[in-house]
This record gives sequence, structure tokens and C-alpha cells, in this order.
Amino acid sequence: MNAEVVRQGPQGGAAIDVAGISKEFRLPDGRQLRAVADVSFQIEPGSMIAIAGPSGSGKSTLLHLLGGLLAPDSGRIQIGGLRIERLRGKELTNYRRTVGFVFQRYNLLPALTAVDNVIAPVLPRRTEYDKSARARELLVAVGLEERLRSVPALLSGGEQQRVAIARALINRPRLLLADEPTGNLDSVTATNVVELLDKLRRQYGTTTVIATHDPRITAHCDRILQLADGHLAPEGSTK
Repeated sequence: MNAEVVRQGPQGGAAIDVAGISKEFRLPDGRQLRAVADVSFQIEPGSMIAIAGPSGSGKSTLLHLLGGLLAPDSGRIQIGGLRIERLRGKELTNYRRTVGFVFQRYNLLPALTAVDNVIAPVLPRRTEYDKSARARELLVAVGLEERLRSVPALLSGGEQQRVAIARALINRPRLLLADEPTGNLDSVTATNVVELLDKLRRQYGTTTVIATHDPRITAHCDRILQLADGHLAPEGSTK
């Protein structure tokens, strides 16, 4: 199945079906570390889900598996009807372009304005939409209508993270993955970012998966997937 299926599907979030995935890494001393161990779960389209657990529990690895940045050693990852663990080459690249990524470090290009940073991921590609108009729309949606022409050095940490969230949404992804998005933010700004992610999820219908140990995030999520040493604990719900 071609990765274009995800991009051309109906507006809204992608369903996720993960079955028995595992991932190991070789440590410098030659030992094997099992970062994700036989994990299975399903996520409904449009949900906001937290992957919670302490540092080293496998949260980031699981997020990278969902985003196609890593391949599982075993198991199945089906997203929007697409078996992404089977993808290679151009098909894998096309799939990654349908996913929005937000990281703890904002990774903005320092010489570019906010609006140009949002456009950057799609700048080399042809699109059916006006890139500048969509970037401005997203920056307005994240509350930065007065900062469109500001470079990152003139933005606070919270404002930079808002630019990063707008950038992740430029291609209207059906799946948004956020890795510790509040880790570098103060308490008030972190709360604002969490509320923004929830608002945007509801506005655009994007399935949102957040790796975090921040209770401010988990309190806003529909479900919590709790990881410990790569294993998925019995599931609880916040709502």
C-alpha cells in the first residue's frame, strides 16, 4: 500500500493499531537493551494519548517507532490502515511527511522568521495549498499573530514551542507525535502549551500521541499508556 493513502484519506485523525512490537539496541559494552518489549495497543482517531513513564522507560523509542524514524525488530504497526513497518525507501519517506513531530528542543532555524520556520518542512515540495497563507493561519491559531516576522532569538521558550507546533501541523497531519514538549518550559508556559495541543487536536481532529512524565499533560489526555522498562503496564484512564 502506498504511503499516499494516509495523506489523501478523509480529514481527521489516523487510527493506530500496534501489536507485539519490540525494539532492542546494542550498548557500547556489547550488551543488548530492550527499549520496547512486546507492546500492543489501539488508539481511536482524534484521541490525545499520553505515553507516560520515567526516563529510560522506552517512551521516546515508542514514539519514534510510530513515526517511522525507527523500525521494530518484531511486531506490527498499522496507522491509518498502513503497515508502516513494511515501508522502505521512498514510501517510508512519504509516510514520515504525513506525520507531525514536536520535540523538547524546538529545532527552529535561527535565521528564519516564525512564518518561514513553519513553511520550512514543505518549502521544497509542491502543495495544493498556499504555504504562506497556511503558515500564517497556524501561527494565528497558536496565538502568535503579532510575531509572524520575529526570529527565534526574539521569542520566549513558550513562543518558540508554539512555532514548532505550528510547523508540525503545516501539512495537516493525521498523526501528531510530541516528545516531552513541555520539558524546557516553566510551569505556566507548560500549562499553556498543553492546553494549546488539546485545542488544536479538537480543531483539526489530529490523533495526538505525547511522550511525557508531566502530570499537566496526562490530565488533558483521553488515555495514558504507562511504560516501565519497555513494558506496557495495565492501562488506566483520565476521563
